[in-house]
Amino acid sequence: MDSPRFQVADDSHIAVLLPLVRACHDFEQIVLSPQQRRDALLPLLGPDSQFGRIWLIFTSQKVVGYVALCFGYSIELGGRDAFIDELFIIEEARGQGFGRQTLEFVIHQSASLKIAALHLEVARTNDRAKRLYLQAGFAARDRYHLMTFKVASN
Repeated sequence: MDSPRFQVADDSHIAVLLPLVRACHDFEQIVLSPQQRRDALLPLLGPDSQFGRIWLIFTSQKVVGYVALCFGYSIELGGRDAFIDELFIIEEARGQGFGRQTLEFVIHQSASLKIAALHLEVARTNDRAKRLYLQAGFAARDRYHLMTFKVASN
């Protein structure tokens, strides 16, 4: 098996990143226009973004996915936290350990970024991903229910 390598995505990677994000959104049934998708990605690009990081996942042959980490803060959890907002591996590269290795990489990077806790969302019906996350050490917080209010922008 080819071990993945990871590269922080910057503005020069937008043409590679956008089709991957679209494929992820198609898989997850997330509806955004191409411009909305681009606008949402741009603040995360580069190694010094105050909002988070996006890493491209490479094998020796090609880019096989990406992972987006978005920063936050938690009083309850004692400091900086982050959401693994999106983790996507192209279909033909799934089942080869890239997801597990990507989670290990993100956990290591999070420690170096002084992040106290990581969160992620997973579709209730995505049993394969849930198994991966449980094996990596993530635990459901059954006491809580994630809720969202979408604030209208001006």
